[in-house]
Amino acid sequence: MIKLYGLKMSNYYSLVKAVLVEKGLDFEEVKAPPTQEEDNLQRSPMGKMPSIEVDGNFLSESLAIARYAEQMKPEPALLPSDPFAAAKVVELICHLKLDVELTARRCLPEAFFGQTVSDETKQETQKDLDKGMKAVSRLFVCDPYAAGKELTLADFYTFYTFGLANGVSQKLFGKDLLADHPKIQGLVESLSSHPSIARVEQEKAG
Repeated sequence: MIKLYGLKMSNYYSLVKAVLVEKGLDFEEVKAPPTQEEDNLQRSPMGKMPSIEVDGNFLSESLAIARYAEQMKPEPALLPSDPFAAAKVVELICHLKLDVELTARRCLPEAFFGQTVSDETKQETQKDLDKGMKAVSRLFVCDPYAAGKELTLADFYTFYTFGLANGVSQKLFGKDLLADHPKIQGLVESLSSHPSIARVEQEKAG
């Protein structure tokens, strides 16, 4: 059985959990905060979350874990069989992570943890988020899912990227990142009721 390490508060932990649920893979949740302690570094070399353990072997980084889940249980497929279409899904995921989620994460300490971020960092973050939104909007298909007619890993990244990034943007900048992108906004809203995501969010709140 897969052991999933991390905390429910993490968007990446929730994303991986939702993928495992979607795949119907058996897993056990193990509460493990991000630390620099040796046991955690063995699971994740930067001490981040989530990570998984399979037969005494460890794997970190959400995309690596999601790809592992895809190969372990190909159905329901979360990557297209066509190589180029699959690459387009990964392309969207990369831009969501690099240009939106990680950009917003710069201001996460002030938005949610009571710390202070410099005005310069906030200004740069707001500017880069605007740029990032313009970039990812070019890649979204929304017909009806992120990358086309079928649910893919990109949809899970969409939901959990904007859950964090839009929270930061609204709290610090008073701006809804999706206000000018109604198709993406509609997708995020519809994904909230998708069974695997809804289950994860319900258990997180419980």
